[in-house]
Amino acid sequence: MAQENARNPAQSDRPRTSEGSGSNKLPNFKLSVRLKYVKLGYHYLITNALYLVSVPLVLAAVSTAHISTHSVHDLAQVCVDIVKYNFITVFVCTALVVFLGTLYFMSRPRKVYLVNFACYKPDPARKVSKELFMDRTVNLGAFSQENVDFQKKILERSGLGQDTYFPEALIQVPPNPCMAEARKEAEMVMFGAIDELLAKTKVKAKDIGILIVNCSLFNPTPSLSAMIVNHYKLRGNILSYNLGGMGCSAGLISVDLAKELLQVHGNTYALVVSTENITQNWYWGNDRSMLLSNCLFRMGGAAILLSSRSSDRRRSKYQLIHTVRTHKGAENKSYGCVYQKEDANKKIGVSLSKDLMAVAGEALKANITTLGPLVLPMSEQLLFFVTLVARKAFKMKIKPYIPNFKLAFEHFCIHAGGRAVLDELEKNLELTDWHMEPSRMTLYRFGNTSSSSLWYELAYAEAKGRIKKGHRTWQIAFGSGFKCNSAVWRALKTINPAKEKNPWMDEIDNFPVHIPRITPISS
Repeated sequence: MAQENARNPAQSDRPRTSEGSGSNKLPNFKLSVRLKYVKLGYHYLITNALYLVSVPLVLAAVSTAHISTHSVHDLAQVCVDIVKYNFITVFVCTALVVFLGTLYFMSRPRKVYLVNFACYKPDPARKVSKELFMDRTVNLGAFSQENVDFQKKILERSGLGQDTYFPEALIQVPPNPCMAEARKEAEMVMFGAIDELLAKTKVKAKDIGILIVNCSLFNPTPSLSAMIVNHYKLRGNILSYNLGGMGCSAGLISVDLAKELLQVHGNTYALVVSTENITQNWYWGNDRSMLLSNCLFRMGGAAILLSSRSSDRRRSKYQLIHTVRTHKGAENKSYGCVYQKEDANKKIGVSLSKDLMAVAGEALKANITTLGPLVLPMSEQLLFFVTLVARKAFKMKIKPYIPNFKLAFEHFCIHAGGRAVLDELEKNLELTDWHMEPSRMTLYRFGNTSSSSLWYELAYAEAKGRIKKGHRTWQIAFGSGFKCNSAVWRALKTINPAKEKNPWMDEIDNFPVHIPRITPISS
């Protein structure tokens, strides 16, 4: 049974040596250690530059000031005379200060808090092992032998484990992907997550004033949000939104929309429900670009309760610090890289382009260009700026500087879209295995649950006891369109896993598991 690695995230970056590695590597090791401490010293020097400069100035001012007791007495007498003979002036100035201060605090955007969240964990009867998946794939008779072999190869390299979940309609023989079964899946996932969330928070359904549901591919009439309103008998003046067709990043779009609404309608709760429905979205054709989604997507969903009431701060888990949304849909290549369409035989599926990784990389670059100045310490911003000027203005042939986001965040929740996506982000952001663990274990245990995967990842970090008060978490997701969205949260308390109820708690000691490094065919 694999046990939690309790080392500090920074420790995972330490170079390791072994006997027989050769003494010739020792100088390089010493050099890397020295450079590490030089950079660390530089970081602290720039970060605390204001204090380092201001303290000597204050000491110099105090040492050169020679204010006599008589002068102090005279100054005090002058102040009394001013107050005595200019009462109206003092009153007006005081009232003006109070007015401006009140105006400032009233005009500031409300702080948004994450009270709690819940992830749906299906019944064990919904588990689909790799063997069961391949058995159903073969028995369907819809795929050529070459594409059966292709799906098997993708599944083996996908990073998914043996305990992911499928809806009943796709497990039973013969499968029954009808509208009624799709509604059944949606109700099971959404109501299961909401029931757990309401039990955790003790919030009454009537107190919810904002409801936002996102599900990309299943959009029935009445909508999924109407389904929730009907089931929980939510109030008639609720602000209800149903987001469809926005891909795996729609969960963070929902959070951003909830934030905007809460800053206008402050005295209420916002319920965000993120899910995907695969009952009617299983692909039955032989286009390989569409078969990838069959191998990766699995059943899951999450419910999140947000509030902007200051009274909820003490019982909330996180505060929302930033949301950054990037949309590359103006570019045709980005727009078409994740595309729902019919194949040559009129079978509907979602096609994943070979340009997907390149498009995701460009979207990520645009997103972190906006996010970086908001979260990175000045030392990293300075290095990035100097490198940019050297490359653009002076045409110097040097590599672009990749900011060290580990200085800005303690935890990373990267959408578990596929193994190749996680490998690419780990490389580009220079993250460690420890930082990637929540995303990789979520992909292994639950598969790609679309927009809800970020919450399974945060639940993993909580179950491991990693979330401490003041820690910052970066959630980042990619979606069709093409979009890259980010959310930054700060923990308001240390999360005690012993008091948590989430989908990992009864099996968290089994993780992390070792996943062999295999170059995937595609994601």
